[in-house]
Order: sequence, then C-alpha cells, then structure tokens
Amino acid sequence: MEKIIDVSFPGGMKIDAKIGETVIKTDQLVRNGGEGSAPEPFQLFLTSIATCVGIYAWGFCKAREIPTDNISLKMICLLDPEKRRYTKMTFNLTLPDNFPEKYRASIIRSMDLCSVKKHMID
Repeated sequence: MEKIIDVSFPGGMKIDAKIGETVIKTDQLVRNGGEGSAPEPFQLFLTSIATCVGIYAWGFCKAREIPTDNISLKMICLLDPEKRRYTKMTFNLTLPDNFPEKYRASIIRSMDLCSVKKHMID
C-alpha cells in the first residue's frame, strides 16, 4: 500500500504538503530567509516524534479510563554541536499524584510503541 504526499511551493521558502485532505504548511525562520509563518520541516519532524509518543500515552490512559487532564509530556533533544545533529531524545512524562501506581511502568513501555520511533530505529 502506498501513501502519497503532494508537495507544493506557494512562494518564498514556504513548502506545503497535502496528505489526503490535510495541508501541512512549512516555512523557514526569518534568520534563514523565510517569513517564519509556519514551522520548519525539521521542527515538524521532531514534533511528529513527540506527538506520536504522546498519542501512545494518551491511548494507554483512554483504554483504562484514566483521565489525561493533568498528564504532560516533554521531549528534550540533545544537540551534538560537532555533528550538528540531535544525538539523544529524552521523554519526560509527568503524571499526577493520583495516577495508579500499578500502571506507571506500563505507560512508559507503551510510549516505546510509537511508530515514528520504530521507523527511525528499525
């Protein structure tokens, strides 16, 4: 099965991608010659990892009817200045005090199921 992404060039350094009926807009920062009107493609790449991990945490809670109101997730990316690439990504999941203790390790394991991460690692 194939997935088709149509890319268009609306002007300046803006690049849009259409996936189905959804259009994802990108731009470059002003300091890089763009207008800063949308995220840069690499920012979307990083965001796709964080939101994928997040949806697995959310799904874990939803399946167990655990409210997600007071849960937060932060992805910290460590940049190696010599290689000019992120060499480590850490996920900090903050759970409320009343989160069931028996699920703490399991929700972390569920986040490792993220398909974006799997595509990068496998």
